[in-house]
Amino acid sequence: MAESNVAYHVPVLLNESVEGLNIDEGGCYVDVTFGGGGHSRAILSRLGAGGHLYSFDQDADAEKNAEGFDQGRFTFVRSNFRFLKNFMKFYGVEQIDGLLADLGVSSHHFDDSERGFSFRFDGLLDMRMNQRAGRTAADVVNTYTEKQLADVFYLYGELKQSRKLAAAIVKARQTKKVETIGDFLEVVKPFFRNEREKKELAKVFQALRIEVNHELEALKEMLRGATELLRPGGRLVVITYHSLEDRLVKNLMKTGNVEGKEDKDFFGRVNAPFKLVNRQVVVPSEEEMERNPRSRSAKLRMAEKL
Repeated sequence: MAESNVAYHVPVLLNESVEGLNIDEGGCYVDVTFGGGGHSRAILSRLGAGGHLYSFDQDADAEKNAEGFDQGRFTFVRSNFRFLKNFMKFYGVEQIDGLLADLGVSSHHFDDSERGFSFRFDGLLDMRMNQRAGRTAADVVNTYTEKQLADVFYLYGELKQSRKLAAAIVKARQTKKVETIGDFLEVVKPFFRNEREKKELAKVFQALRIEVNHELEALKEMLRGATELLRPGGRLVVITYHSLEDRLVKNLMKTGNVEGKEDKDFFGRVNAPFKLVNRQVVVPSEEEMERNPRSRSAKLRMAEKL
């Protein structure tokens, strides 16, 4: 099992994030991004007989990695983490002692050519985290209006060429449906210079992935749920990979809401439900970045519920 989990996903900032939870061995914790189980396994190793860990993942492949975990202290929840509050209520959990989220896409998804997350392979343009339901990236590319596509690329990829990309896609699909990664690259590659190609393509694929999986909406719901569920002294620990999700997390930890709106008292002090554990964002060491390239854009933020 250990070998398959390493192949599935290498956990990022493992020690730093688990330390950040300040684990009580009898506490109740949630890992909303189970993946290969690396973070969950580390949390469980610090829990005693009275502790419990709930781990979320909507991917069927991830569920297989939960086999062999101590079922007495561990519950796997096959669901999108946006339903955190619903499932905690279902399991009779009113408060939790800590929550960890490792956002973004796992190594497994990037390396699986059949999932369509990476421009390194050809295959169907899918990008669904949950392959049981929802529209694929191909559905988005072939059915969205030119304006809708431009908005996706601009808002979620922060691409200056968003309108030109959208126009080119709409024109191309009139002749032939864009169904594979190869089809898609044929349309968008001419817009990027060779020296910038990989970075720009990463932004294009990020934008489509966020749209397909409704990632930002799901993150907002999860963060609101976590704020309500965490007991006083409980920890919220989140690893982000791009500015859009990082902004939401930073806003919530500083102001108590994802919009970043400050609620001040009579004396001008901000009323917020959290205090920051780390004033400076934690980033991976040079050694970890060398060992695990996915970690290069990672940022770790931690806060404690007041």
